[in-house]
Amino acid sequence: MTTKQKLCAFIATGFGTGFWPWGPGTAGAFLATSLWLAGSLVLTDGCLLALTLLLSVVFTAIGAWATDHLEPLWGEDPSRVVIDEMIGIWVTLLACPAGDISYAVAAFLLFRFFDILKPLGIRRLDRKHGSFWVMADDIMAGLYGFLVILLWRWIVV
Repeated sequence: MTTKQKLCAFIATGFGTGFWPWGPGTAGAFLATSLWLAGSLVLTDGCLLALTLLLSVVFTAIGAWATDHLEPLWGEDPSRVVIDEMIGIWVTLLACPAGDISYAVAAFLLFRFFDILKPLGIRRLDRKHGSFWVMADDIMAGLYGFLVILLWRWIVV
């Protein structure tokens, strides 16, 4: 692998979590959730929200770029690419109160539910070809999780 391909692999595999043999997508989502929880310990609520949104947008672009360079080597939408799961869970976490572990767990479970089952148009996005579409189905799964959590907070609170 070239240096550029190694950098792409580091990014696309969620800093190596994509090499986890038992559910790489879950490992990537867990890392992203853990980073969000760690950020909530040191950032204000507003800063955490802004940073999570920024990471979602920036990593969508960087993730698509990295995936585009890896697909010729690893095949289309390889399971080792988990940056898309990280982005998806960050989208869901945008609806969560900063640092609330119960909401973070709910976000994680909801995102993984939508990501694995791929209902409501997610599967259609997953079938499209190209590195952007690798990100798109997980963003949609994240949006569904986001909406469920917002609805929950609106009804319960």
